[in-house]
Amino acid sequence: MHWQTSRFAIDLSTPQVMGIVNVTPDSFSDGGLHASHSAALSHCERLLKDGAHILDIGGESTRPGAPPVSLEEELARVLPVIRHAVTLGVPVSVDTYKPVVMQAALDLGADIVNDVWALRWRDGQGGRTGESVVAAHPKCGVCLMHMHRDPQTMQVAPMEGNVVPQVLSFLELLAQHLKGLGVDSTRICLDPGIGFGKTVQQNFALLARQAQAVPAGYPVLAGWSRKSSLAAVTQTSLSQVASMDVDQRRAPSITAAVLAVQNGAHVVRVHDVRDTVSALKVLAAMQAAV
Repeated sequence: MHWQTSRFAIDLSTPQVMGIVNVTPDSFSDGGLHASHSAALSHCERLLKDGAHILDIGGESTRPGAPPVSLEEELARVLPVIRHAVTLGVPVSVDTYKPVVMQAALDLGADIVNDVWALRWRDGQGGRTGESVVAAHPKCGVCLMHMHRDPQTMQVAPMEGNVVPQVLSFLELLAQHLKGLGVDSTRICLDPGIGFGKTVQQNFALLARQAQAVPAGYPVLAGWSRKSSLAAVTQTSLSQVASMDVDQRRAPSITAAVLAVQNGAHVVRVHDVRDTVSALKVLAAMQAAV
């Protein structure tokens, strides 16, 4: 299997590690660390040295309750970083739901649109849509993620019932719709949306039944890195969960990434690239021995 993107046909026969570059002051796990352009550019290069296969650059936090960022501000944050990242020889993803940002990133040579809204967001002004941007591009890759409600309300009223068939139905419908617009299936990757409007138990149900939550034949992207569900199952009280820092979430995040790959994920989106790459090498050695 491969994932077709603007400049690269990404070989998914081995798991791909997508390194997160948050050009934001308020991301839930590393807000402000890479908010300046120079810091973000240095972080891109460091992630590649650590073994990242893909860079994912975003300028707006989608943590629960995060306020939206204006179009102008998001463009100012991400475009200088993307302009540099596309010279580094690896696929570059833009993490955005705004069609104008998608188009600007693709015009600079970005390879992938990674959208938590799965191209469903509308600006209310009748402008271009994410669907039209992706469909008009000859080869860019796209990752469609399942999200319940929106970042401001998704954890206020999370999903109910068995989430696996609900996520499957959603992703299947969106992928089919995009194919109907002329986007080849090899360009589409699907993300079950860990933490986006799900309870802790539902997130782990999606991990355990990952293959059943995504339509067959599509690559799976899993984003467990530093999510609060990991804190919830490794700490013994709500106060400990709330105070669990980034370093304390590293080991659970790496474990979740390995389990996701073991359960069929082709791409893992992570903050801790070097440790995740090392852990996946251990998994690969075991699988080769078997």
